[in-house]
Amino acid sequence: MAELNLNQIIEKLNGEFTGETRKFVFWYDDKADFAEDIDSVELANAKILKLEPGNQFGTKFFLEREDTTTNYLIYAPFPKPDVRENHLEDTMLYSKRFFADRASLLSVDLGISEKYKPVIEKHIKFFANKDRTQRFYDLEIENFNEDNILIGLMSAVCRTRTCSFDEVVRILLTDDGLEDNKFIAEFDKYGLLPAFWKFCEQQFGYSDNKPSLEKLVVTMFVTYADKYIQKELPQGWKTFVSYKSGNIIAFLDSLMNNLLYRKRYDELSAHVATGLNVSTALESYEPETLVECDSFTQIDGIILRWLVDRLLAEDTGAKLGNHPIPEICEMRQKMHFGAKFSAAYELLNSAYEMIMAAKYSCPDGFKAIVQQYISADCQIDAQYRHFYYCYDLLDSSSAFEKLRDLVENIYTNEYLGKQLPQWNAGMTEADALTVLPLQRNFYARFVRGNKDRTVVIISDAMRYEVGRQLFNKMLDDPKCTAKLDCMLSTLPSYTRLGMAALLPHSKLELTDDGKELVDGTYCTDLASRQAVLQAAIPESCCVQFDEIKNMKKAALREVFTGKQVVYVYHDQIDVRGEHTEDEVFVACEEAVAEIADLIRKITVNANTLHFIVTADHGFIYKRDKVSESDKIGGVTDKNSIVKRRYIVSKEPVRDDGICNLSLGYLLGNDDNKVVSFPCSTSVFKTPGSGGQNYVHGGSSPQEMLVPVLDVKMEKGHMETRTVQIMLVSLVQKITNLITSLDFIQSDPVSDVVKSTTFRLYFVSEDNEKISNENIYVADKRDADAQKRIFRMRFTFKNKKYNKDKHYYLVAYDESNGIEAFRHAVVMDLAFADDFGFGI
Repeated sequence: MAELNLNQIIEKLNGEFTGETRKFVFWYDDKADFAEDIDSVELANAKILKLEPGNQFGTKFFLEREDTTTNYLIYAPFPKPDVRENHLEDTMLYSKRFFADRASLLSVDLGISEKYKPVIEKHIKFFANKDRTQRFYDLEIENFNEDNILIGLMSAVCRTRTCSFDEVVRILLTDDGLEDNKFIAEFDKYGLLPAFWKFCEQQFGYSDNKPSLEKLVVTMFVTYADKYIQKELPQGWKTFVSYKSGNIIAFLDSLMNNLLYRKRYDELSAHVATGLNVSTALESYEPETLVECDSFTQIDGIILRWLVDRLLAEDTGAKLGNHPIPEICEMRQKMHFGAKFSAAYELLNSAYEMIMAAKYSCPDGFKAIVQQYISADCQIDAQYRHFYYCYDLLDSSSAFEKLRDLVENIYTNEYLGKQLPQWNAGMTEADALTVLPLQRNFYARFVRGNKDRTVVIISDAMRYEVGRQLFNKMLDDPKCTAKLDCMLSTLPSYTRLGMAALLPHSKLELTDDGKELVDGTYCTDLASRQAVLQAAIPESCCVQFDEIKNMKKAALREVFTGKQVVYVYHDQIDVRGEHTEDEVFVACEEAVAEIADLIRKITVNANTLHFIVTADHGFIYKRDKVSESDKIGGVTDKNSIVKRRYIVSKEPVRDDGICNLSLGYLLGNDDNKVVSFPCSTSVFKTPGSGGQNYVHGGSSPQEMLVPVLDVKMEKGHMETRTVQIMLVSLVQKITNLITSLDFIQSDPVSDVVKSTTFRLYFVSEDNEKISNENIYVADKRDADAQKRIFRMRFTFKNKKYNKDKHYYLVAYDESNGIEAFRHAVVMDLAFADDFGFGI
């Protein structure tokens, strides 16, 4: 790095006079800065000759005729004369020039051509600081010109790692505020501010008599919005629209898609939106014109209001452009502000599915009902559950309350109101208990014949649709093979009886005083259940999930070593449902995650590969509390077992809306007691106020259909691969500044093909990004290849492109940063760079 001190100058001069060849070095000290010091300078291999303004010819004669052997430093305390007035010009052709002013030293040291020396001189104040100067050196700029010198100075001020004007602007916007910006102040201090605004015009098309960072940012966001809003902008916005839209879109895309700067992008967007009063300015716009724009969060507000209105009108065929409601929700959720509104869009998607269920029809016959539930109806329960899961995540639910009422009405009246009477009519069919495996045969059917160690995880109240979610989650594990079955729980469908039914037994009983007996043993706790299990399989045990979930490897291995069967009791859903009813759907999500994690933990740490996940019973949950009209009068017989969803008594309860079945028939014994249960969602009146929303014990698909998930984990490594994307469009040449291309996701996501996220954009040969950046989440599971095709739109920078050079479409896998593919194109933009007219 160049420094201005006499010792270093002498050292540099001595370096010029090495070797055997005679040398002349001319030093024109323009401002005579060293006129007083030159007499004290002593050179090792040269003499010093002072040049006088009127003695050029005499000096030339002396050097070339009188002393023809000595090396000379010719020092002139004045600027170099014009060529026509300089008698030494031809001598200088075979000599060297020496510069000792800071600008010259820097220019020589950096390899900057003399014609750009005035740029260094103009901003010489910048180089007064060593650290600042070193930052400029560290940029390692090659092929200097006026522009990259100025951008380099700005880059050094902003402490960027590369000489990039985009990076300069990024630092200004992300590392300080728009008012009293410290970097702008430094630019002004070093005379760089005019150049900065000049480059803002060249790069982003921003020009103003009184430029400011705030107006630059407004220009960027308005220009970005203008490209994606399919309608003329509000009148007051038009003055901010730039003709350099491609550069602006590329810049803002890189800002919003970068994890480090995403939050600042949101702050800038909010600042601009407030200044432009976006909500009011766009309130009259049709949502169809806004659906592809994600410049401001207010646009999501407009689209969300439209979606709510359409769903309240039960207009499930509504579209914005060619996008139906579910596609709109998915598309907006994947856009920049999608994470902020994710719960709302997921809620609306579930609401859409629920409104589609308003046309629900339940088939006749128990077998058909069960088949339809397993294949389709269970998804209605899942969507209802997901609706409320998202509803409870909202900071404010006021905008969705009417929609909530509609969803609740459809679920209660159009779905459960039609399904449950048909279900209970089917339950009275003579062969109803032959349609599905019975819970009381669970051990004999699913456990007894297993030769490998088997872990049975029993999740209290995990109904079938929740088990289905766990099944889908496990399929995403590359080391997992899973199979999902369904079985019919006991009736009454409550915990102690269901838990007893899952144990090995010959006889299952419910005594007159309400005790659950397994081969005569009263099973109420972990110890009694373990005794029954060990009677059938001595090498077995029962453990609570909470006891082992945080165990270290050694302790966990000790639990499972030497065991043939281990029953693990997991209580997340039922305990929350019983005590904090409205959290039961949150508990379902947590249960799925906990069980999946437990399976992986046991697999890794306890050398166990076979798991069966099931439940004791399911549940019905409705957000609206049970009304008095839905309560059935209580039973006065003191010898009866009376609960909210069932009554066990000697005689059947005879009343409208009540079904009766023999307890002996249900449990497979000779018990002559009768189970009475509502054939709808009604409940019996019982003391206390519990169970207003969350109930079980009765007869419904939600209460009685429980999952049997058979999971086998791979001991070794299973070969998996990440999903790929490929270009469908046959494009070799880009001829438009805005170009849309079609791609295809290579394979559907599965247990061996993993989803990922790609970043796609165009670059030049020297890796300059020349387009906006698109993000694509490759997570489609569709077997139909046509459904895996997607389109991306690219907006290119307004600049001149060399048709003889190659440019590339590149895609990077976000999970590992590896380039997924590179496709070469020719840029043939005839009207690029302001359409050739400099406008």
